[in-house]
Amino acid sequence: MDSFDPAQVDIPTGHFIDGKLVEAGDTPLDVICPSSGRPYAELALASPDTVARAADGAWHAFRHSGWATCAPRERARVLRRLADLVESDVRTLAPLEAIGSTRPVRETADWDVPYTAECLRFYAEHADKHGGELAATDPSHLGMTITEPIGVVAAIAPWNFPLVMAIWKIAPALAAGNAVVLKPSELTPFSVLRLAELAIQAGVPANLLNVVQGDGRTTGDALVRHPRVGKVTFTGSTRTGAAIMEACAQSGTKPVTLELGGKSPQVVFADVPDLDAVARRIAMGITGNAGQVCNAGSRLVVEASIAEALLDKLRAIFASLHPGATWSAGTTLSPIISEAQVQRIDALVSRAREAGANVYCGAERANAYQDGAWYAPTLLTGVQPHAEIVREEVFGPVLTVQTFTSEAEALQLAQHDDYGLAAGVHTANLGRALRMVRGIDAGNIWVNRYGRSSDFVLPTGGFKRSGLGKDLGRQAFEANLRSKAVLIDLNG
Repeated sequence: MDSFDPAQVDIPTGHFIDGKLVEAGDTPLDVICPSSGRPYAELALASPDTVARAADGAWHAFRHSGWATCAPRERARVLRRLADLVESDVRTLAPLEAIGSTRPVRETADWDVPYTAECLRFYAEHADKHGGELAATDPSHLGMTITEPIGVVAAIAPWNFPLVMAIWKIAPALAAGNAVVLKPSELTPFSVLRLAELAIQAGVPANLLNVVQGDGRTTGDALVRHPRVGKVTFTGSTRTGAAIMEACAQSGTKPVTLELGGKSPQVVFADVPDLDAVARRIAMGITGNAGQVCNAGSRLVVEASIAEALLDKLRAIFASLHPGATWSAGTTLSPIISEAQVQRIDALVSRAREAGANVYCGAERANAYQDGAWYAPTLLTGVQPHAEIVREEVFGPVLTVQTFTSEAEALQLAQHDDYGLAAGVHTANLGRALRMVRGIDAGNIWVNRYGRSSDFVLPTGGFKRSGLGKDLGRQAFEANLRSKAVLIDLNG
């Protein structure tokens, strides 16, 4: 998609409740554009009363709209219609997604919007392909388990991929027959409002998909604690995930799905056949969305004999990236979400240097437009295994480098005490690859690639402080259902 003028983008505002945009008169908040550092819209932070209106409406729709009880293939047809509408609305959705986020318009048009549509289609096909099972009971009894939707699912989405992360939660929940109340990030709140409008056009009943705008402290907390909410799904920081678990335990022991932080390794052995291809994979794993990705490959663990050659290739790739506004089709390095986050990244890098790390490249701001926020892709060598920059999630384009001389040392360096979200292994030796897959304590491991495919079939989720439960795959659909055990006495 070509560049666009941000002044020409029509920004929807308010909450989305009962099938329409509503202004609830809640506390306003300026929304800052990462590419300019300036406010571009105002957001109404939903009060607990507005949250209750959305949750109660969702519960009523779940009980009375017929969505949960209709033939599953009818739900599937509606979701496929929604997918078609999303796909055909790319010239509205892509600029709306790009303007206030860190996602360049070329990527929102070519990847985010089509991916959102395909995710809807994937889960539409699950709607009528599940059921219960018969149990091996005494012949005088008939035992079975049956599944049914949970009710109202509270979905809290992050700012780094606003549409994509929202649809990960919306699609399986709706396909399973639930209602959804979505709280997008207050930093990137608007594209999901357009998605909710398209859902109504597709035939999703009013109140089945409500959107409440707000922060975590007020709006998010009120949402996860609401008595009508039967499940919470969240993607974001480990600290916030822990707070959500606590709130759910205090308000009804609701099930949660949490995709949280990561500090993921990319392990490169000297037998890789194409070092240029590996360099491109590693670079994309840390500079994609400027490293603002939960599963960013932020720790390079490389065999010592090829380390210098690989670092030179990475430095050249980093230098070729072009920082720019998200509305420019030529932008290849995203802005950082906020000035505060740029300062946090720079502070972490500065402390790493003070602790003895060496700067191979980067380690500085890379402002490109007005007062926007960019950070140069950075390589840090000479880091120690327990250094802060190795332990803590940076959420920026900062790659630490550690070298090894044996497979055992590589495995030891790949492990992380706290996080276990993802890992990449690059080697031509299949046996070694499988040993690393078995040994690395992470929920997603990619061999000779880095990142998920676009077919949705494999689940994603982490271990330890990286989360609980799974998004994507069959597992995400099943997590939006509950089961009942039924026992019938045939002689009764």
